[in-house]
Amino acid sequence: MNRKLILNIWAGVFFVSCWGMGLPQDEVSGSGRTLTVLAKDTIPVPGTGNQKESVKIPSRDVSLLSLELVRIAKLTQASVVNVMTVGNFQNEGAPDSPPYSRKFFDQEPSVPGQTPQDQREQGMASGVIMSADGYILTNNHVVEGANEIRVLLTDQRRFKAKVVGTDPKTDLAVLKIQAGGLPFLLWGDSTTLQVGEIVVAVGNPFGLNQTVTMGIISAVSRANMGIVDFEDFIQTDAAINPGNSGGALVNLKGELIGINTAIFSQSGGSMGIGFAIPSQMAKKVSHLLMTKGKVVRGWLGISMQAMTPELAKQFKAPDAKGVLLGDVNDGGPAGRAKIERGDIIRKFNGQSVINPQQLRGLVADTIPGVVVEMGILRNGRELGMSVTMGELPRFIAPPSFSRQAKGHHLLDGVIVEPLPPGQGQGDEGVVVSDVPPNSPSERGGLQIGDVLIEINRNPVRFLRDFESLSKHLGPRENVLLLVRRGGATLFLTLENE
Repeated sequence: MNRKLILNIWAGVFFVSCWGMGLPQDEVSGSGRTLTVLAKDTIPVPGTGNQKESVKIPSRDVSLLSLELVRIAKLTQASVVNVMTVGNFQNEGAPDSPPYSRKFFDQEPSVPGQTPQDQREQGMASGVIMSADGYILTNNHVVEGANEIRVLLTDQRRFKAKVVGTDPKTDLAVLKIQAGGLPFLLWGDSTTLQVGEIVVAVGNPFGLNQTVTMGIISAVSRANMGIVDFEDFIQTDAAINPGNSGGALVNLKGELIGINTAIFSQSGGSMGIGFAIPSQMAKKVSHLLMTKGKVVRGWLGISMQAMTPELAKQFKAPDAKGVLLGDVNDGGPAGRAKIERGDIIRKFNGQSVINPQQLRGLVADTIPGVVVEMGILRNGRELGMSVTMGELPRFIAPPSFSRQAKGHHLLDGVIVEPLPPGQGQGDEGVVVSDVPPNSPSERGGLQIGDVLIEINRNPVRFLRDFESLSKHLGPRENVLLLVRRGGATLFLTLENE
């Protein structure tokens, strides 16, 4: 649509709003609920030669929407509180790289010259009242490290709050204040949200209490952003800024559909991209925190990645369905069930596995101790595996994505890692990340950064190839390596002295 026409359409909206104010208007015709505004600078309508383009504006519906937004704002403002914290924080408000997915809440900087023990940083954020008896939902990063938490209600009453429970893996926390008869929001169903729906965000950005902004749902199920372990974010363009953390995102029914938690920002302020934890996740987590004080999740002990057509070919899969296991914790439930690296999980308790995000949710929602049936594809063969679910530990050491050659052979001690995507020729080879000093490998010319392509004329495409080939080397066996260094490919020989 022509830019000038768009401007005239918005001008038409203004003229409709002025209709009852006695202000001058351009050409306006029509009656009843719908007014027809004719653009003054018109353009031909394709195929008609008509020089006038009309825009129908349902003026009564616009007025009703405005009144509805006022009602929603009043309802939500009464249920959103100001959360003030004092403690030693991790400088959550400072943007870092990458600029997206940053947690945010206002902090007053510590006083220069003070020792860390004397520094008392103050944070300001938001929270949502969940029940009349004083349970409040906010973000974990708001209260993490806080020595003191106070809550300010809309009626200016102040309360000292205690932490009922926190869940860093979803960035949620539940607080409790000693109060009764409080207004609270009803839960909405975030699983029904659609892109384009109008939403309202309420919080305390920059200490400006009870700020209301409006926008739309820009996307749903945003994941793999590196904010928390379990991600299924609602993306919105409703303006949210530092101080909005823990605030409410509501629909046009006034129902709570999300807890604002992060923004994309290169400046520290709103750029029209904000993220909220969906209500279905927040409701489940908050209930567990209120009743048990912690969140118990199922655990398999696996590292997984999405399948691609290219990976399907390599692993003899008929299609790209399921998830590929990049690593398996030997002591975890999957390892004990003899599930292996390179297996493709295609079924979980009878449900088709679509992607890692979905499988992660299915696993987390399974009660520890329950036996689940899994459909596995291994080297093109379908297998059925029974796994007894474990409980997700509070802390899991990050999986190792490197392999070290071990044994009485000439490659002993060499460490390799996967080749970064796009850096290989056909994605072949593994990268040498460490060569032991004064070892046969170093004396043979192997260097850190070399891409190892072959061992004794056998191809090395994946970590498992390197692991398998190096494991079967004999103690006195000479080794022929093919490596790529820079733009050249060369052979190296490792020999016993």
